Amino acid sequence: KILANHVNNVFRDRQPWQIVVITTTTVLGGVWLYEFFVQDEGVVSRSKKFFFRMARKVPFVQAKITKELETIAQGFEETAINQSKGVSFITELPELGMSDQEILSLVDEHLQLGHYKWKEGRVSGAVYYYDPALVALTQTVYGRASYTNPLHSDIFPGICKMEAEVVRMTANLFHGGPEACGTMTTGGTESLIMACKAYRDYARAEKSIRRPNIVMPVTAHSGFDKAAQYLNIHIHTVALDNYMTVDIAKMEAAINSNTVMLVGSAPNYPYGTVDNIEAIARLGRKYNIPVHVDACLGGFVIIFMKRAGYPLPPFDFRVPGVTSISADTHKYGFAPKGSSVILYSEKKYRRHQFTVTTDWPGGVYGSPSVNGSRAGGVIAATWATLVRFGMDGYIEATKRIVDTAKYIERGLRTMEGIYVFGQPATSVIAFGSRIFDIYRLSGALSALGWNLNNLQFPPGVHICVTFMHTREGVADKFLQDVREALVELLKEPGRPVEGKMAIYGVAQSLPDRSLVGDFTKLFLESTYYTPEEKVTKNARNGSLDSK
Repeated sequence: KILANHVNNVFRDRQPWQIVVITTTTVLGGVWLYEFFVQDEGVVSRSKKFFFRMARKVPFVQAKITKELETIAQGFEETAINQSKGVSFITELPELGMSDQEILSLVDEHLQLGHYKWKEGRVSGAVYYYDPALVALTQTVYGRASYTNPLHSDIFPGICKMEAEVVRMTANLFHGGPEACGTMTTGGTESLIMACKAYRDYARAEKSIRRPNIVMPVTAHSGFDKAAQYLNIHIHTVALDNYMTVDIAKMEAAINSNTVMLVGSAPNYPYGTVDNIEAIARLGRKYNIPVHVDACLGGFVIIFMKRAGYPLPPFDFRVPGVTSISADTHKYGFAPKGSSVILYSEKKYRRHQFTVTTDWPGGVYGSPSVNGSRAGGVIAATWATLVRFGMDGYIEATKRIVDTAKYIERGLRTMEGIYVFGQPATSVIAFGSRIFDIYRLSGALSALGWNLNNLQFPPGVHICVTFMHTREGVADKFLQDVREALVELLKEPGRPVEGKMAIYGVAQSLPDRSLVGDFTKLFLESTYYTPEEKVTKNARNGSLDSK
């Protein structure tokens, strides 16, 4: 009654139209304030983005940025040109089809491009295993199944059976129970997208959550960010502790009523450390939130480490509260590129991964993952790879890989000028420097033929040890080259980074992250380079030569 009297007194001398305007303005203003402050992204972050967006509209700033971007784009394009120097481009469909021999010759020519000697173990990650005998087997298997598509399960039931067996074998490796299930995907990113899609839809159906968010370590794979962009999910990233694993207390503080998923890495990509999965799972149980373990990178190492003599704390379905796991068969599973597995502890989660259309004139349509049609040849080749290696083969490979990684880690820890991040658990060793710009070391090693991975926040470099590095002399050569490079770098520790590595330093220091995004898009565009010059058709065989 008191409130009613107060409102009446406020509006006593107002005209009806004024009351309507004031009421409408108040309601709209309240909604705007709510939308402004009650968002997953903080006010400070949004204010920074707004400031930089406005600054880029200032003519002289815009002109400066455009000029710099053009210079960077030109540099990327020059790199693409140099990588394909001396090779003709085919930019129009040949009038006459080429012969098989011509095609194979061109394929071999393309595969020889690039100067890094990955067969000699000079590359971090990328190629995890190479054996001509395995290649021959997977080529044969893929060839026999190249026309198959599990979308047509009634026509190709054998391929569906193979996929089911790959999923079941992988689920058993990760100690899944009788309800454990999953699907194959085309890679780790699709596996992550599928997990995010499943939990978003599960939370929508079971908890009526309409503004979902994911709480994950800052080191969780960027595939989660891609999934968030695709699926309109917000990401809450959590800082690390001194061991380069997620800070559990900060993770708990980031959880709210819209959190649909917690994430831990086993291991993470930047540092190769394993998050405290048991602690994350306890949070999942406490707040009734699904927990995903991303083992895309090292899943087919970490699962065999105990038998290889390197026991680790539990990280898989043995941990109560872990509801899904992703593991790439095309990394340390040594299967052909384009294969991964996403697993769930229960079918109720996987059902929300599926996409179903019931009212399409073409009929009822359903697919388990992003793609409708899927390459049955890849499924068959993955199945063949798993059963060819068997438990013994993977345990032996894991032992050799982890032995080599530990050997490299011990060597790096003895070197002046650098330090190792955290306690690497599997096959990735990251290192940085407090004395000089670490990107200088990356550049020096690149000049010596090594292809490593650069990190940021803080700046660092890592090597992802694969089976290729277990060959005799490779690890010793790597350590020798690092030592020799350090001798030169420590002579002038304050010297700035130069050459192509300078862009990493610039990218990390830029406060406007949208500019870094522009750099990256320019690089991606450069990978699709074809010459603008006129091309002429070779009438004899239909090939094209750039002029």
